[in-house]
Amino acid sequence: METPFVVGADGSDASLTATDWAADEAVRLRGPLRIVNASRWEWYEGSVPPWSLNRPSGQVLAENIAATAAERARRRAPGLKVTTDVLIEDAASALVKEGRSAAAVVVGSRGRSELADLLLGSVGLIVAARSHGPVIVVRGDRHALEARHRRVLLGIGEHDVDSPAVRFAFREAAFRQVELDVVRAWRRPAHEPVDHLLLPGGASHYEEQQATMLLDKAVEAAVRAHPEVRLRRTTVEGPAHKTLVERSVAADLLVVGARRLEVHVGMELGRVAYRALHHAACPVAVVPQGHGAPIRGER
Repeated sequence: METPFVVGADGSDASLTATDWAADEAVRLRGPLRIVNASRWEWYEGSVPPWSLNRPSGQVLAENIAATAAERARRRAPGLKVTTDVLIEDAASALVKEGRSAAAVVVGSRGRSELADLLLGSVGLIVAARSHGPVIVVRGDRHALEARHRRVLLGIGEHDVDSPAVRFAFREAAFRQVELDVVRAWRRPAHEPVDHLLLPGGASHYEEQQATMLLDKAVEAAVRAHPEVRLRRTTVEGPAHKTLVERSVAADLLVVGARRLEVHVGMELGRVAYRALHHAACPVAVVPQGHGAPIRGER
């Protein structure tokens, strides 16, 4: 059974944009697309007796939203295998569950409510924070959404040596046949002087060397697996979240890793992922370190 790409559909403009992006991604990676609408309409309308000929208006609306998104995906990508499902569950919980058996979960950057618009969109934020598989939050301008920059951007963190995020980014660059821009941001510890007597070249030179070594080690295995990927390696002094947001203006996709704790506390998103989800100029893929299933297209 093929592993599907799952996209959340709620009828908003942002979810339709996410559906378009998910359809393109499914075509690129040769997988089916599953469109999910999840809501708690039963809470507001109550259950309907089995003998009733009238379906609840909430159910009808949910089915229409899913069907409209499916038709949009089929028009955009003729031949793409598209299925739909309507779930009576809150959207965030449903999509987190869907992520356990999906190649990736795709969501829009905004929800239907005005309140959600203030902070990314509550559903997208929760799913990105708690999913055990890759989550792509679709945002950015037309150039990024239409993949005109021909570049994938990958941020390297402390724990990204041959991580799922690294493999995910290489896979994306390989299938898109584009350049992969790998960035490791570094900062000189505030308590160390610029010219450290025991470090040749000073503390800054040492920190930059360490950043370069970590970057090289992080991508070493992926480079062997994907020798065809054109790679740009960059180390930059400065905050990682600011560096990646700035560089995202020239990327079609930003990939960042996310650590998952054994005990679920809070939103489980670091500063880099959180800021990227709110401010990046392109779609953002959050790939948890605990993602154990093979990345589609891995060798």
